[in-house]
Amino acid sequence: MASVTDHDIRRDIVVIGASAGGIPPLLTIIEQLPPDFPAAVLIVVHMPAMSRSRLPELLQRVTDLPVGLAEHHQPLDMGRIYVAPPDRHLIVREGYVELSHGPRENHTRPAVDPLFRSAARAYRERVIGIVLSGTLYDGSGGLMAINAYGGLAIVQDPAEALMAGMPESAMLHANIDHVLPAATIAGKLTELVGNRVTTGSITMRDDEAVIEQKIEADFQHQTEDVRADQSTMFTCPDCGGVLWQEATGPALHFRCHVGHAFAPEALLGLKTEDMEAALWTCVRMLKEKATLSRQMATRYRNAAANGQYSSRLTEQAERDEHYVEVLKTLLEQIPGPVDSVAVAD
Repeated sequence: MASVTDHDIRRDIVVIGASAGGIPPLLTIIEQLPPDFPAAVLIVVHMPAMSRSRLPELLQRVTDLPVGLAEHHQPLDMGRIYVAPPDRHLIVREGYVELSHGPRENHTRPAVDPLFRSAARAYRERVIGIVLSGTLYDGSGGLMAINAYGGLAIVQDPAEALMAGMPESAMLHANIDHVLPAATIAGKLTELVGNRVTTGSITMRDDEAVIEQKIEADFQHQTEDVRADQSTMFTCPDCGGVLWQEATGPALHFRCHVGHAFAPEALLGLKTEDMEAALWTCVRMLKEKATLSRQMATRYRNAAANGQYSSRLTEQAERDEHYVEVLKTLLEQIPGPVDSVAVAD
């Protein structure tokens, strides 16, 4: 199976995002793709974290193209369909895919935007992004990234979508090349995929990598104590607002816009207390989650309703209980407050 890392610039990366009401149009599209479709297809559909995705099975019933849940560091090949698994973002790198348990985006994981953005960064003009039925706005930012890198954007006609929120949001924020009913999207893809494309100018500047570099630079400047009389990377322990750093001679002082003020030693002590409280909260929540998972596993097992689901719940409970012990060990090792040191004249 051919790799997509060649330098011949053709449209050969198709990314599809959907949510509520998105399965029927997705099945329609995949069913109509030819068996020799010369592109990689990557799909994100919103789903609960604890679910077992049957989407690859459903798609495989209607296509001869190989379909499967994406695997971490799996090679990215043309003529293959990759489906994001539950509770993992699907990320495209040059020549392979990654699975990420990174922060939720638009309240969901997997989310459409990380797939679209990463595909745009890795394959630029070669990408075609498609947004299908769904609520709210996931996919809009990703299509904007695809626009910026010279790719194409397609949305399902909102008039036929069961949930028009995602297509409408995409049309409001991104430059859409084609608004189509689901029944004609596969035909348009067959027409577009494989066409040579001209490398154009890239309008994207503050992409994810650049933003991350800026954030790391801010933390580095804070560490090096070069943010005098500026907003800091710290938040106020009393109200959660951003702290402003005031430096007068050797003295250092922090104040939020409400007026809460702290000497650095006091702020350090409060941050230590906040960290310990947060970790104990994590212990409590993991313990509760593990207990509920075991209760549900017992009920399903006793009712013989779904033995496979019961086993997955038990495995999840065991992982959570392991994390509880890890956190407890960490809490036992938290150092006490650092003694203040007088600043020499």
